[in-house]
Amino acid sequence: MDFRVFSLLLLALVSPVPRLWADGAADNLAENVRPIPPPGVAIPEDQRVTLTAETARLGAAIEEARARLAGKPALAYLPDVQIFHKAVDWALRYDEFYEAKQTEWASEQLKMGFSRLEALGQGKTPWLEQTGLVPRGYVSKIDGSVQPFGLVVPSSFDAKLPHRWRLDSWFHGRGEKLSELDFIHQRLTQAGEFTPLDTIVLHPYGRYCNGQRFAGETDFFEAMEVVKRDYRIDEDRVIVRGFSLGGAACWHIATHHAWEWCAANPGAGFSETEEFLNNFQGEKLQPRPWERELWNLYDSTVVARNLVNCPTVAYSGEIDKQKQAADAVARVVGANGSGIFLRHVIGPKTAHSYEKGAKAIVADAIDTIAEGGRRRVPREVYWETYSLKTNRDAWIEIDALGEHWKPSSIRGSFSKAGFLIDVKNVSAFALRFDPGTFPEEIGRSFGVGVRDAAGGPDAKYEGATEGEVSIPSDRSLHLRFIRQTDGKWRIAPEKTEGLCKKHNLQGPIDDAFMDSFIFVRPTGKAANERAGAWAAAELERAIREWRKQFRGEVRIKDDTAVTEEDIRSANLILWGDPSSNAVMAKVGPQLPVKWGGGAIQAGEKSFPAADHALVCIYPNPLNPERYVVVNSGFTYREYDYLNNARQTPKLPDWAVIDLNTPPNSRYPGAIPAAGFFGEKWEMKGGF
Repeated sequence: MDFRVFSLLLLALVSPVPRLWADGAADNLAENVRPIPPPGVAIPEDQRVTLTAETARLGAAIEEARARLAGKPALAYLPDVQIFHKAVDWALRYDEFYEAKQTEWASEQLKMGFSRLEALGQGKTPWLEQTGLVPRGYVSKIDGSVQPFGLVVPSSFDAKLPHRWRLDSWFHGRGEKLSELDFIHQRLTQAGEFTPLDTIVLHPYGRYCNGQRFAGETDFFEAMEVVKRDYRIDEDRVIVRGFSLGGAACWHIATHHAWEWCAANPGAGFSETEEFLNNFQGEKLQPRPWERELWNLYDSTVVARNLVNCPTVAYSGEIDKQKQAADAVARVVGANGSGIFLRHVIGPKTAHSYEKGAKAIVADAIDTIAEGGRRRVPREVYWETYSLKTNRDAWIEIDALGEHWKPSSIRGSFSKAGFLIDVKNVSAFALRFDPGTFPEEIGRSFGVGVRDAAGGPDAKYEGATEGEVSIPSDRSLHLRFIRQTDGKWRIAPEKTEGLCKKHNLQGPIDDAFMDSFIFVRPTGKAANERAGAWAAAELERAIREWRKQFRGEVRIKDDTAVTEEDIRSANLILWGDPSSNAVMAKVGPQLPVKWGGGAIQAGEKSFPAADHALVCIYPNPLNPERYVVVNSGFTYREYDYLNNARQTPKLPDWAVIDLNTPPNSRYPGAIPAAGFFGEKWEMKGGF
């Protein structure tokens, strides 16, 4: 492999980025949690009346425009207007003004909304040709909400030029008061830390303050798709960057989607859970067994070797506690001798900030990498994961694991003779080459050798000689292999028959909230009053917290109103019990955990239904390409809002809730049993 290796580099730093130390011992007290986001401040009544009237007027005009533009291309750009309406409307409705001058921002944003709407009415979108600071928006597939993002468009930009532009994404830091109103104001007034020449910079909102995790991760990719739709982006010069919480987001996005980026530039932040919270927050964690396993969904250190084809320039201040993030990744990279390009720029005597000289060095290093671009088809690839949620590296894709939440990896290389693949805890994989990317040096006859760490027999497949593989004229290929019960590897159909865990259908519960979902509330009477009351309270809480933490309004339907289209297009979040919820009554008998009027049966364990409830995720028996979730929103709770490193899944695939313990800031009640389903979604031993 022709990989570059760089040693750690020390340099001096200072910058306008605000200081950030630990959040204080008070934020380690689960019984006394301060609200996030915090309460707003009162604004003068006359200003509230004026803003309310203007917001209503813009809202009505938007709906008139929606009807008028139906079927016209301009309708796709209505979200670029709606972001201004939502920003002010939510600030008014939910008391999210945090200082007096924000009423001025609200007036300005309403004016921008009216101006853009007038242009749309004429079939024009002048902001698509604008340079400088440009706030944009889109409608999210997750919940139908309008979400903002910001762009910095270089002065050299000309929409008429055939030039393809480099795209940098900058993930923002922690902002407990980062309402849409505040975010859009920043995107109208602040260019950000880096504005490289001839580069469009994307500032994703990330659905508030979650480090691009969960719906925040989906937000980034949805925003990026809009940018690629409207601007000519060079797919091989896309770079991810960020500082503080944005640095944590960058570590996550870089390591879990490494093959998509030309380079990564994380600054400070955190790269894993346990060591960071101990070091930064002074917190001694006592996770449940499944929580510890689920840290592997977002911890970057356990998959740091994925950066093998993503050059990374990390930045830290010498006396910044968050220097620990890059140090932790560097230990893993160094320990494995992986040949990864990891350059760590450190500023002596510098805390939580960028310093001018070091910033220039970081900028130059990233610019140099960007000039070369991404290697779209590297000769060697390596991917490690604990979940099929992140399963692809360039031209190789893991389709099935031996067991989820255990270390899994695949390494591939090619030469003139064909491919050599090494696997660990992998039971199916595919070679995927998009049109025009299959290596020219490989002829129509090639071999695929598989070496399995599980000790199964090596496989050797001579493709074209057996007449089963032909390379299309467009030089594409999709070839899937599966390990048979005899341990041998053979070519396999595109899809495995029967129910199995696969990409985007692998759990845990939180995965259902990264794509389209609908809450389904019960209209019947619960078999047990306590379970019914608990489910109703958890439903109310889930609606409220989704709005506050993920900045959307949940789509809700009665169980009797769910349509075939709902079943086809959305994950269904079912509240209540099989007696009160008609959809749950249909799917319940097909779930591995059985919930009847008298008991909940989880494998060999039985719990009285009078004072227990079920939480779980499972492929919807009415449409196995989507999930059903029973009685849960996203699983981290109020205590976890206080430090973003705590924002990891708190429940696995299923859990039994003991209602004798009231819900608190960490859990929905006591949890006497919980576990993961097996690779075929079967019941297996729990915790």
